Amino acid sequence: MDRDEFFMRKALEEARAAEKEGEIPVGAVVVCNDRVIARGHNQTERLNDVTAHAEMLAITAAANALGGKYLDDCTLYVTLEPCVMCGGALAWARVKELVYGAADPRRGYARVTPPIMHPRTRVIQGVLASECAELVERFFALRRKSPREDE
Repeated sequence: MDRDEFFMRKALEEARAAEKEGEIPVGAVVVCNDRVIARGHNQTERLNDVTAHAEMLAITAAANALGGKYLDDCTLYVTLEPCVMCGGALAWARVKELVYGAADPRRGYARVTPPIMHPRTRVIQGVLASECAELVERFFALRRKSPREDE
């Protein structure tokens, strides 16, 4: 297994934790010197906070672990393409590399013009894309099938 697949599997573990908590199953890990220094998964429902995306929580945890706000030597692995908010945060954090699994054709950062990612950030997409997409697709398929509380 290559490095990117190895760490994306760690992000998938986080996504599964989010799913168990009833959150949209997105997970992220921040890696520095081949070691996971931070983890995060969506917690928007639990924290009642629209900004509590996996990436945002992982960025904050990584900055705390490193004792500084810049992630110049770090790679963020995330199961779903970051949204515009998270893409902007990654740009401000100056993350060295972003690796994501499934593309997000509706809300992904890459659809924004002009580009918001830091120009020095290397982006790798599609790592374990089908596994990552399956989690999100299954989550929303189940939500569509179950009766809503307000009906």
